Amino acid sequence: MSKPVIAIFDVGKTNKKLFLIDESYQIVYERSARFVETVDEDGEPCENLERLKSSVFEALHQVFQLEEFDIKAINFSTYGASFVYLDEHGEPLTPLYNYLKPYPDHLERAFYAAYGGQEQISLATASPVLGSLNSGMQVYRLKYERPDLFAKVKYALHLPQYLSYLITGRAAADITSIGCHTQLWDFDRNQYHQWVLQEEIDGKFGAFTPADATISAQFDGKLVNVGVGLHDSSAALIPYLANFNKPFILISTGTWCITLNPFNQEILTTEELKQDCLCYMHYRGKPVKASRIFAGYEHEVQLKRIAEHFDRAAYLFKHLKFNPSLILKLAGKVPENSVPQASFCAVSGFADRKLSLFQTAEEAYYQLIFDLVKQQIYALKLVLNSDVKRIFVDGGFGKNALYMQLLANAIPHIEVYASSVSQATAIGTALAINAGWNNNPPPTDMIQLKYYSAIQRSFESF
Repeated sequence: MSKPVIAIFDVGKTNKKLFLIDESYQIVYERSARFVETVDEDGEPCENLERLKSSVFEALHQVFQLEEFDIKAINFSTYGASFVYLDEHGEPLTPLYNYLKPYPDHLERAFYAAYGGQEQISLATASPVLGSLNSGMQVYRLKYERPDLFAKVKYALHLPQYLSYLITGRAAADITSIGCHTQLWDFDRNQYHQWVLQEEIDGKFGAFTPADATISAQFDGKLVNVGVGLHDSSAALIPYLANFNKPFILISTGTWCITLNPFNQEILTTEELKQDCLCYMHYRGKPVKASRIFAGYEHEVQLKRIAEHFDRAAYLFKHLKFNPSLILKLAGKVPENSVPQASFCAVSGFADRKLSLFQTAEEAYYQLIFDLVKQQIYALKLVLNSDVKRIFVDGGFGKNALYMQLLANAIPHIEVYASSVSQATAIGTALAINAGWNNNPPPTDMIQLKYYSAIQRSFESF
């Protein structure tokens, strides 16, 4: 008898994955692909959209032929801030522009001058000013730089919704994509921002569709339920929301360390926006207050510096066990090597430390982690509220015992857990439409936790 499953596409900037997930939320099939980037008309690197499209169809045709699986539904999660512009026949009119593409200064100045200034727009849309990463600005750019082409645009769909459109033929807007640092959504009024209405572009985003809704569609002669797609950062939060009712914060660690608080509904302030705070969007339409630091990237850069200085292999540092005596020793370092974290900084300050003042590579690495944790605590406090009693850390730093112990020591009044969900984004994307394919309620044991207890001695002043 065929096993009922859902097919989930998890499309990252580098890896494009297809998972089949059964009713117990076990991954029973996986395949992945990587594509060479292409370039847009300005020579800027961008996603190979045609290759991505053909890969989706190829992968689906293949798994629909597997007799051991009965595919009940399909859903998609992808990176955000990228639009696909479609003509009246559903064909892309432009490349899939990269959200890192430089934004023209003159156009940015004209936009903010017309609509009340950076601060006003940012406060209303819970979006720091991020150039092309504010995907609404990409639409504005297309309208004014290429008006003839823009006139042919019937739909402007974020990437998850475009992939869903490929199967359903239905243009849909999803709040997790529209509401995440796009400068499109007015959080106070819970509608498109006034500039979107004045520019008359809201009609191009498709019909707003709940993220837990499905659309019936035929694929290879079989009727399946298809989700409208999700922004990947919002999708990764869903397993935690499904398993925990009491307020928590999730620190998702990778190249960026993103601190997500789905239980903080306070409006962002100007100061918080300046410190790289923003709001993601809960898949059921509630703001998720968040702060970001580039700590994973800094960790890799500084780890390489330490390894080269002490002539050690970098991989040896990542699994060091917590050594309290070494932390205590660092407290006695000379003042010139002290870089306190008293306010928000884009980097931790370790780059300014003199490696010659450390006797061993281990000492230097301990200091690096301590500096990163101090930076993380500051970012955490930007979104922390009194209701939160538990913090979950997933990703790379969740596997770093030194990082986890120092984090637990710094916030002894809050429970700190290293957490892991196998393929959290894919699992969350399946959970979002659980009612559309699964006869069972979501399992309550899909997250593995490891508790870190604070050591009584405080190291905060080091």
